[in-house]
Amino acid sequence: MFTLRFDLRSRDGAARNPELYAAAVEMCAWAEDRGAVVAVLSEHHGTDDGHLAAPQILAAALAARTSRLMIMLAAVPLPFWDPVRLAEEVCALDILSGGRVSFVFGLGHRPDEYEHFGCDPHHRGKVADEHLELLLRLLSGDIVERDGRRISVTPHCASPAGPFIAVAGGTRAAARRAARHGLGFISQTPSEDLRQYYASQCRAHGHEPGVARFPVPGEPTAVFVADDVDAAWQELGPYLLHDAVTAASYRHGDDSVASISRALTVSALRAERGPYRVLCLDEATEHVEAGSPLPLHPLCGGLPPETAWRYLEHAVVAAGRARAN
Repeated sequence: MFTLRFDLRSRDGAARNPELYAAAVEMCAWAEDRGAVVAVLSEHHGTDDGHLAAPQILAAALAARTSRLMIMLAAVPLPFWDPVRLAEEVCALDILSGGRVSFVFGLGHRPDEYEHFGCDPHHRGKVADEHLELLLRLLSGDIVERDGRRISVTPHCASPAGPFIAVAGGTRAAARRAARHGLGFISQTPSEDLRQYYASQCRAHGHEPGVARFPVPGEPTAVFVADDVDAAWQELGPYLLHDAVTAASYRHGDDSVASISRALTVSALRAERGPYRVLCLDEATEHVEAGSPLPLHPLCGGLPPETAWRYLEHAVVAAGRARAN
């Protein structure tokens, strides 16, 4: 089994945006019959390298080209979204996908994005809470009276209970936000204290704890599979390093996020055996046999699609071997 993640950023314009977007759709359509379980789409705005800013639109394209593949938007920054418009898009995606699209909501953490949307970062928690509360009421079918307005969202979600929704974060405030509404919680840090706090807050608000995912220390978050690991690092290294350095630049002084590397060279990125890994076929097969899906990032850093396909095909071979064993 393997997962796919796409952010569609491109290092120095290495791959053109139309090629990356088209490749993401084709890869998902190809991969759903070959062991892929979910495609994860991330969201950032106004970046120099063209990070995906409209994941809902890409999710619609993926839903139209697939029939079973789950699609997750993670994380959608609540303060940047009008909750009424967001509720309408959530419902439309639920209908279009047959309930296969799930949503993970966060706060956003780049000051540039708050400036981009004209939002005050000092009140982001309060705004997120207000947006989430209204969003959930609208998704439940409520007609809401707010500030003299009468708000309702139609058509409703096709899924009887609506889509899976979780909150992402690495703080007690994020865990509490999820627990208050009985939502899932996706932690950015492997904290047992945070896990227990989330569970206790769920019960304090009258809910059983929902799906809670915490990173496993030492587990990779972006994997490529190759028959020649040394040659692969030589080819992939600049793209993986761009992704690592750019992601780290969004987290000034915050080393709690498991997927962040502070490496500044390709050799350092490889040596740390951290979130970015290149595995040989046997290593990748053993990883899947141990019960962990391969977290693939096929177009990482704007890797040209013709190159990315080769590594994706190797990953499928490894996943197939694991299923056969």
